[in-house]
Amino acid sequence: MTETSIPRTEQSLDEEETATLAVDGDDAETDEDSAADEGTDTAAAGGRVKKAVSEGDLFQQSEIAADYVEGLLDILDYDGDIEELVAAGRPMVEVVGDRLQNLVGQRGATLEALQELTRLAVFRQTGTPSRLLLDVGGYRANRRKELAAVAKNAVEKVKEYGEPVRLEAMSAFERKCVHDVVNAMSGVASESEGVEPARRIVVRPAD
Repeated sequence: MTETSIPRTEQSLDEEETATLAVDGDDAETDEDSAADEGTDTAAAGGRVKKAVSEGDLFQQSEIAADYVEGLLDILDYDGDIEELVAAGRPMVEVVGDRLQNLVGQRGATLEALQELTRLAVFRQTGTPSRLLLDVGGYRANRRKELAAVAKNAVEKVKEYGEPVRLEAMSAFERKCVHDVVNAMSGVASESEGVEPARRIVVRPAD
C-alpha cells in the first residue's frame, strides 16, 4: 500500500521560487511563478542545482506518481482512469473519469494539494525533486483556456487606456498561464505582486 504520510520538503513554494531565481539569475516574475507552479530543481535540495533529468527518469517519475495517485483513489473510493506520460520535458499524470470534482476543489485548491503530495511521493522514492504535473478531469486544460481569455481582455484594456490592470488573486499555476499569454503579446508586460494566497498579476504597458 502506498504511504500517504510523507515528510514535506525543506522549502516552501515561495522559497523554491527564490532559489530558482538565484540559481538562474533571472529576475522575471514569469519565471518566479513558473517555478512555484512547476516545482523546481532546487526543491528539497537546499538550493543546490540538480543535473538534467533523462527521459527515462521522467517516465519513471510519472509511473511512481501514477501508482501513488491510484492508491489515493482506492483509499478515497473514487473511480478514474490514470494516464502517465512525459510531455514538454516533464512527467505528467492525468486522471480521467466522472464525478471527480471533489478531487479538484474550489479553484483547483484540492488538486494543487494532491499534486504537492504526489511530487513528494516521487521525491521520497527517487531522491529527485519532481516537476510533475497532475490533472484531474481535464481541469487544468479548461482553466488554461479561461485564463487565456482573461489575459487577453486585460491586455486589450491596457492598450486602450494605457493604465495597469490588476487581476484577481490566483494560484501559481493560474498566474503562470496568464504570464505565458501576456508575454507572447507585444506592448505589454506582466508581473506578480502580493503574497500568497492574495498574490495577483498586474498587466501594464511595456517599458
